Amino acid sequence: MQFDKPATTNPIDQLKVVGKPIHRIDGELKATGRAMYAYEWHDPDLRYAYGYPVGSAIAKGQITAIDSAAAKKAPGVLGVVTTLDVGDLQKGKLNTAKLFGGSAIQHYHQAVAVVVAETFEQARAAAALIRVDYAAEKGAFDLKAEMANAETPDPSTEPESAAGDFQAAFAAAPVTLDAEYTTPDQSHAMMEPHASIAAWNGDEVTVWTSSQMIDWWRSDFAITLGMDKEKVHLMSPFIGGGFGGKLFLRVDAVLAAFAAKAVGRPVKVALPRPMISNNTTHRPATIQRIRIGAERDGKITAIGHESWSGDLPGGGPETAVMQTRLLYAGENRMTAMKLATLDLPEGNAMRAPGEAPGLMALEIAVDEMAEKLGVDPIEFRIKNDTQVDPENPERPFSHRDLIGCLRLGAEKFGWNQRARAGARREGNWMIGMGVAAAFRNNLVMPSGARVKLGQDGVVIVETDMTDIGTGSYTIIAQTAAEMMGVGVDKVAVQLGDSRFPVSAGSGGQFGANSATSGVYAACVKLREAVASKLGFNSADVVFENGEVRSGNRAVALAEAAGPDGLVGEDTIEWGDLTKTHQQSTFGGHFVEVGVDIATGETRIRRMLAVCAAGRILNPITARSQVIGAMTMGAGGALSEELAVDTRHGFFVNHDLAGYEVPVHADIPHQEVIFMDETDPYSSPMKAKGVGELGLCGVSAAIANAIYNATGVRVRHYPITLDKLIGDLPDVA
Repeated sequence: MQFDKPATTNPIDQLKVVGKPIHRIDGELKATGRAMYAYEWHDPDLRYAYGYPVGSAIAKGQITAIDSAAAKKAPGVLGVVTTLDVGDLQKGKLNTAKLFGGSAIQHYHQAVAVVVAETFEQARAAAALIRVDYAAEKGAFDLKAEMANAETPDPSTEPESAAGDFQAAFAAAPVTLDAEYTTPDQSHAMMEPHASIAAWNGDEVTVWTSSQMIDWWRSDFAITLGMDKEKVHLMSPFIGGGFGGKLFLRVDAVLAAFAAKAVGRPVKVALPRPMISNNTTHRPATIQRIRIGAERDGKITAIGHESWSGDLPGGGPETAVMQTRLLYAGENRMTAMKLATLDLPEGNAMRAPGEAPGLMALEIAVDEMAEKLGVDPIEFRIKNDTQVDPENPERPFSHRDLIGCLRLGAEKFGWNQRARAGARREGNWMIGMGVAAAFRNNLVMPSGARVKLGQDGVVIVETDMTDIGTGSYTIIAQTAAEMMGVGVDKVAVQLGDSRFPVSAGSGGQFGANSATSGVYAACVKLREAVASKLGFNSADVVFENGEVRSGNRAVALAEAAGPDGLVGEDTIEWGDLTKTHQQSTFGGHFVEVGVDIATGETRIRRMLAVCAAGRILNPITARSQVIGAMTMGAGGALSEELAVDTRHGFFVNHDLAGYEVPVHADIPHQEVIFMDETDPYSSPMKAKGVGELGLCGVSAAIANAIYNATGVRVRHYPITLDKLIGDLPDVA
């Protein structure tokens, strides 16, 4: 199905199932432990062995020798595979660093060997006996030190943009801001580690793994192992969190495959926590300079945003300036990104890449500018709203209600009770409120599905779409139920299998909208097949209450299927609507904090997110995504930072004990409001993504609340108490 015109009225608009607060259909499996994640997959006919990886002890250089003799003689050991044994391997198209193979070391904890044994404990003990000799080389590990050497990234990343004459307008503006902001390296820190099981059958391999993107992994797995993609069967039906860290093929799958081949048995491999931080991917640190010029009435006349980030050779920038190109009006504009070469582990996608760290800076700068102007921060944002692409005014937004989000949020949050900076006290606690705009572009991807109708009246949906805890199973079931006129209990959803049609996968906030649109397209085909078999006119046929009706004739859906059943399969493809209309999601984040006047300890008291993201397919699963994102934003604001050892090139706090993420007790109250809207330019579902929007702007809202509480402006994340305590008022 080609989606190249705005959606008109269609079966989804009935909203009998779609849009309803249906609890997750996979919830019982997860709550009872019957949902099998990658490492837990068990076939009683298979005899599993266990692999334990060995990571490089240097960040850059060459391996000169590997001695595995002692490990091979250790109790229970079945085999050892080293990076020198397999030799140079071709790198996957979507990987920046090579995952395994050869002698070159590109980053700390790069996999250099895997030890296979009868038990996990035996494999781990033997792995400690591997001896590796290196010829270390000098590396670059400090972004600040490498700023001067940073270069303009590949043009495909759209590193620069301009409109009007920014320099002249900024110089002429009566009120200006010129400030530097920094965000640190951050870890995905998902609950489920990167884990895989590989089993060979001749020259074919089956891999149970934890992957957000089945087809991406399958393609790069085949490239890395030098085999036919058709001989790779990948399965990932349940995933315990990803946040972008499982978008691209990871080394656990590669090691499991080589290990299983070497010992002739299925092998399980899970990366230990230190390797998750240093071997996989992370959100790269940024240094950002933001300049804003405005008239005294608050109208922005010049806005410039520059960002520096780092990555391995061949990598890309953290696209932290992208939202600044679209969020606020201003005739004279400039954005630019610079990329430094760093020999740290690969920097890549983490929830809301670009917008999340970009808004951490931009939305503090906007607050600072409002303060300089003596304007309320919400009114300043509203004054500079735009309904068109500021860099291309001929291109309107398909739907934009940032003003509605801010107005409604202010009313619900009690913004009119906000005091001036440092003025509100409750005992030792200084109390403040902060706000930030939320912005994330609406992305879509081709997505396929196969829908089967059996003579029992059950609709089976097959797609390689994944569910990373987001509710994919449920919203896909709701879509099929709405289209075929049945209840969710009559829909069976099967996900995460490479034998199924290729879907959008889970990432970039494109998963829900794209995958359900693919199911919509497949259901259209199935509806046509049913109508054709019954001799109905497909244009006026009605699917409702388990029946198919046309005129005065009604047939049970089960009867229409017949003994052989019927199948519909299709892929949603996207036309040029994004070229004529900018598609984005918007929101407002509101936060109240308390800061202890003696210690500088910050406590979040309450949070509110108001989101405008098209049709909400399921308010329960969508709310869950937003409150999770808000929590992630709290961590980004107050605690999360991968500490870089700039001497040796690794992340020091590489486990869940040292890398601090928020817990329930850190956030007493969260509320989410969804604006009632649809966007027909977006998809047949008239929906958009929301899971990343919930993160965008949260950290800045917290930073702005801390300023309002204390009068102390912090521009460098995370906002730990040491950055506050020296400037707090004297204890009275």
